[in-house]
Amino acid sequence: MRKNRNLLVVCLLAIVGVVLVAADHIDAPSTTGQTADIADFYAFEPTTGSDNTVFVVDLQTNVLPDLAYGTFDEGVLTEINIDRDGDLIEDLVIQAIPRDGKMYFFGPIAPSATGLNGEVMVDAPLGSVAISGATATVEELSNGVKLFAGPRQDAFFFDFTQFNAVIGGMAPEGFKAVGEATDTFNGANTMSIAIEIPNTMLGTTTATNALGLEVYKTWVTTNKK
Repeated sequence: MRKNRNLLVVCLLAIVGVVLVAADHIDAPSTTGQTADIADFYAFEPTTGSDNTVFVVDLQTNVLPDLAYGTFDEGVLTEINIDRDGDLIEDLVIQAIPRDGKMYFFGPIAPSATGLNGEVMVDAPLGSVAISGATATVEELSNGVKLFAGPRQDAFFFDFTQFNAVIGGMAPEGFKAVGEATDTFNGANTMSIAIEIPNTMLGTTTATNALGLEVYKTWVTTNKK
């Protein structure tokens, strides 16, 4: 796999520790609907008190199952950026890029360049997994890393009809309860990339939050040739 220079399409998300606090779902207008579109980014502990972190990147909104489950773009490099000292500059990156039916992962490693340019860190291979179709395939490596790539039901829940009614002043009662709301994204897929990784591979962090707890800040970018 050769190295490539890339221009980044950026979506920022900060987390406290390794617990998810937010989601994005729709990227900027210039990238919405494209294969580099970042739908959501999640980071969390797989179980309470776990020594691992799970990162999930969902690309492309509204990939319907009847569209052959969608495809990853081989011209798009997905990069998970990790800031360990609180300066909002990535200290480590985990990269994923598809080739010939597989998703290849690299890192965690210090990037060759920070900000808007980067390259595939081919000298730091992490592993690969076959891109799933109707049946999910998870690759578990000897170092405790787990990898997945493929279509998944969109996890984002939002009632756009009620949202528009609230914004338009036609719903004084506000938003509906989850059991009464209609999930606009029900039946839609995203192209999902997931990695579970031991925290020891992410190193230590010197940043702390208001409670004095150690924190990482992480965001995802898509790099297009």
